[in-house]
Amino acid sequence: MDIKKVKRYGVLGILFFLPVTFLLFLYPATHNYTPLDIVNQSVLDLEQFSSNTNEKILLKDHITVLGFFGENPMDNVIAASNLKELVYDKFKGFKKFQIVIVVPKETQEATEKLKHEINSYEDIKFWHFVFGEPIIIQKLFNSLKSNSQLNSSLATNAVFIIDKDLSQRGRIDDRTDNEIAKNKTIYGLNSYNCIEVAEIKNKMSEDMRILFTEYRQKRKGDFDSTTRRANDLKEKHEEN
Repeated sequence: MDIKKVKRYGVLGILFFLPVTFLLFLYPATHNYTPLDIVNQSVLDLEQFSSNTNEKILLKDHITVLGFFGENPMDNVIAASNLKELVYDKFKGFKKFQIVIVVPKETQEATEKLKHEINSYEDIKFWHFVFGEPIIIQKLFNSLKSNSQLNSSLATNAVFIIDKDLSQRGRIDDRTDNEIAKNKTIYGLNSYNCIEVAEIKNKMSEDMRILFTEYRQKRKGDFDSTTRRANDLKEKHEEN
């Protein structure tokens, strides 16, 4: 047989089988996909809040990054800029995504200044400010699972991921591989510090991507509803 033909068929064979082999390697990763943990359920919705637009802003049926900027929104310009550049710009093209920032009613003027500060180049139509009375803001915050509290101005650097079913998402076990190997005590991640760029880039962005993957699989009918959830992990942790 002509050596040139052998080489040509050999190259064609490699080009054909290489993508197939690659897909076979990918399949187990997809099959063993683990969704983002539910760390808290029954988060209150926003029926008692007004918005900076004519539409009613709700958490239900949306994937939401929820934050609290308090009585002085401009004090949170760094946090807002981090969220805009590292979260909003990355996920604004995904269906039903939104960022919702909770502030007291008397802060409309200040929130417009903050909005202008982060809205230099484009319309942030999936970024909403909602206004409420202090007691309602505190009640909403209390429905979340958090390791911190709102400060005296009703603000916090923590932001929360809320899914379409009003469940709070995060990590029940946020230990590093090294900490797991050393059998360190389990600790979770219920919120994300929007001042810490590394935490937003390395943890929150990854967790958001995982959550969007989960909903994409649900739409396609590929999502396994028996995949572990918070209660399963709690039982496992108690056994350990």
